[in-house]
Order: sequence, then structure tokens, then C-alpha cells
Amino acid sequence: MNLPEAFVERMKEMLGEEYRAFADSYNKTRLRGLRVNTMKISPEEFERIAPFPVKRVPWVRNGFFYDNDVFPAQHPYYAAGVYYLQEPSAMTPADRLPVEKGDRVLDLCAAPGGKATELAAKLDGTGMLVANDASNSRTRALLRNLELFGTKNVMVTAELPAKLREVFPLYFDKILVDAPCSGEGMFRKAQEVIGTWSPERVEYFASQQRNILENAYEMLVPGGLLMYSTCTFSPDEDEQMISWFLEKYPDMELLDIPAYEGFSPGRPEWADGREDLRKCIRIWPHVMDGEGHFLALLLKRGENASAGSSSARTATDGRMEQEESCLALREEGDGIRNRNAASEERFPAFDDGECFVKSKKLKKKDRKRNGKMPKGMGCGGRAREAAAGNNSLTQEQTAQMKEFLTGSGIPSGSVEKYGEKGYLHQDLPRGAQHLNFLRNGILVGEWKKNRFEPSQQLAMASRPMEAGKALTLRPEDERVEQYLRGESFRLHEGETAAVGWNLICVDDFPLGWAKIAQGQVKNKYLNSWRRS
Repeated sequence: MNLPEAFVERMKEMLGEEYRAFADSYNKTRLRGLRVNTMKISPEEFERIAPFPVKRVPWVRNGFFYDNDVFPAQHPYYAAGVYYLQEPSAMTPADRLPVEKGDRVLDLCAAPGGKATELAAKLDGTGMLVANDASNSRTRALLRNLELFGTKNVMVTAELPAKLREVFPLYFDKILVDAPCSGEGMFRKAQEVIGTWSPERVEYFASQQRNILENAYEMLVPGGLLMYSTCTFSPDEDEQMISWFLEKYPDMELLDIPAYEGFSPGRPEWADGREDLRKCIRIWPHVMDGEGHFLALLLKRGENASAGSSSARTATDGRMEQEESCLALREEGDGIRNRNAASEERFPAFDDGECFVKSKKLKKKDRKRNGKMPKGMGCGGRAREAAAGNNSLTQEQTAQMKEFLTGSGIPSGSVEKYGEKGYLHQDLPRGAQHLNFLRNGILVGEWKKNRFEPSQQLAMASRPMEAGKALTLRPEDERVEQYLRGESFRLHEGETAAVGWNLICVDDFPLGWAKIAQGQVKNKYLNSWRRS
């Protein structure tokens, strides 16, 4: 592997005698990993039923290695959101951030969703997750990955951190900053990154990281926790960045990260010498079965706040304006801009995980499936009152929708109707309606000709064992692939299923909806998700 000369010289100076082992690691085959969606299956159960050989990632409870000749994305479990393909080291930051049920959590640099999906799984439908990325194109993949995982309590935004800070001051209990970086730790995984590396690239990302951390600090409640991570070896972006942050914000404190024998401590001598930098974690490819990574866990000290829990925000909630409802979904492309396009082209940020789905241009009709924000409907109470008369659910509509909510855990009383669509949304601070967001909560479904049609998002958030009507197929059944291609099919002889809308499942994992009548299964799988 032909590494940049300036990078080699710096690493030799940093590592000394250890450099030879580091350099030799580039000649080894990289390991591949997947992370199990614990909202759908336990790691133990997945290990028992895994359709291909897997081996535990020892430092991540729901992480697994798989062989290089295996293609998990081709298995139906992938389409059911059972797992996310992710480089093993990249699983660590979200795993080591101690999210509790009920927390308000922010993933500030979330695309394509490797860490956001794990944070959502930890919340398990409680609390709130804001998953943000400044890149519009990358946010598309983020949205779909979260939908595949069956999340309900997530807001997906495409905003600069400074804009989020205006809406969410002193708001979040936990924040993950998986910062855009020079990507040195990914040279073995994606050799094309080598050609983009330069000392100027390191300087550029260090500047971006300082800006991101400044805004993250303003959004964290006293007693809240911030996890900072990169996939680079550069001290400018790692120890030196944390040293700068601690000096600028003396109420921030480094915490110990739950240990694993392969973790290496931070190196104070690569920064200003402060000993607490040893609490940071470095993952080295010549020491562990993973690519390069850096982690730092920090506490924002504050009185009347217990560290690491949703109660930490109680001292600051009084400063927030009255919370009101905000519409669940906004039309894709409605006001969303990639304001960093020029910078991204010059210094493209490297993605440390394997994208669960590739970002692709959606079909025109699917780009609009979530609908526009109805005129006058924002987060303000007066707007809600003005629209309430025409957007209330009738008794008949509630009854039509209720049967589809059985397996999702969504109470029918929490669904609000805007136009002809029903949404489960989250309460947000005043001003959130001005954000560029792709989703807040989920689209439950739509009324067409006085009939309710459930959404793909609702399907993924449902649990087949609790859903009223479901057709369960085995992974090897050829009809599973037919369904994923958008084809209709027939029930087998002797096979029975309820007439009408059914949840189509592979084993006990939902794939989407179909409508069954006279033995014919009419495909209702979302167009933009269909396999070619």
C-alpha cells in the first residue's frame, strides 16, 4: 500500500519502534462486521439463527464479524432491518455512550446512520433522537436506514450545527459528535481515501471540528454526556482537539470509557501533556481487529443534575419556550440545501462505517410520498388551533387506522391528521418548524378514497407477533425475493392468510405490506425500496 510520505513520516515520529507493526497491519485483510438491531432481536438469538457464520466482536455487545466471502446485504434479513453493516471499530462510540431510555439524544454528524441506528435502538422508542447531517445527499441514506430499523422517536435534519443550537439550547442529555475527519484510520478499508489525504486536509477538518464542538457544548444540558470520536490518527483532530475543548470549557470533564483489553489510552505527549487525556481511547489496527478510531467521553458538570440520565435536563427545561407540536414530515428537498458543497468537494469527509443502503436519487413520486407541510402548520399553538377543525380524526378514520397500530405500540390517540395523512410526531421546541428536516416521528398512513393505507414506516416499526394480520415466509422461500422486487404472488396450496391488508414478514421480521384476496398477494412494498 502506497501511503503518503508526509503521513508516514509523522506516524514514524509518533510511534517510534511500534511503527513497523503499524505499517505491517496494512498488509492484512480487513475484517468486516455487522451490528444487530436490538429492537428486533437479541444478540444471543441472532447468533443462534444467523444465516451465515458469525463471530462476536468482543468489545461491542451486539457486534459480529462475518467472513469476506459472505454478502449479508443480499439476505432478506438485511431488508428487514435486522442488522446494519458496519466496520467493527466504528461500532464503539455509540456502544460506549451510555444512553438511557427517556433521554434526549443528538447525533450531530449522523449520516449514513451507523451510529444513529444504535442510539435509536438504545432508546427503544422512548425519549427522542435528533439525527442530523449537514450534507443533504448523505441525509437521504440516513433517513432510510433509520426507517429500516423501525424507529419511531426520531427527527432527521439536514442542518449546520449553529442552526440546531438556535433551536435546541441546553436541550440534550447525550450528544454524539462522530466528527468529519481526515479519515487516516480508514486507509486499509477504503484505499481511495489515501489519494485525498494531505496536511491541509487535516488542518481543514480540525477547524470544522472546533466549530462543531462549540455548538455541541451549547446544546448539552448540565450533567449531560458528550462522546467525541474520529476515524483518524491525527493528534490535531484527537488529543489536541480534546485539550483545546477542555481549556475553552473548564466545566467539561473527561470520563473513563468502559475498558477492553485491546483499547489503548490517549497520548498526553501528543497534545499539551495533561494527564487526563489518558482517559481517551485509541483503537489501533495493529493492536485490535478493527480500523483506526479515537474516542473521548466528556461530562458537562452542573448543580442539581445527575450525570448521564434524562433527569439532568430538569434544571434547564424552564429556560425553554413552551413546547408545541411540529408536523412529522416535510417534503424531500423542501428548503434543504447543502451549504457546504464547495468545501465537501475540496475536502470530502470520509464515512467510517459501511453504509446500510447507498444514497440514491429517489423516484419523483417517492420523493413526495411524505407530503408537504400544510400551509400554516408549524409549531405554534395558534396554527394548530386554526387547523384542528379540519384535521381531526373522525370516529370512522380512527377505527380504520386502529387495526394497523396493534403491532406497533402506537396508541391511536397519539396520531394527528394533516390533510389526508396521519402522523405520529414528537413535541419540539418553538422554532423547530424553521429547520430543514426530512422527518419528525413517522408517517403512519394515508386516507385514499375514504380508506386507510398504512405506510412503509409503520410496517418496519411493527412487531408481527402482535400485529393482527401477517403472512410469514421463510428466507429461502422464493416469494421473499419476489416481494422485495415489487412483484405480486399467490399463496401456496393449503396456505391460509387473512383477507385484506397483511404485514409481510421474513421469519418474524417485517418487510412491508401486501393486500390479500382470493389467494392473490398484491404487493404494496415501497417503490423506492424495491430491488432490481
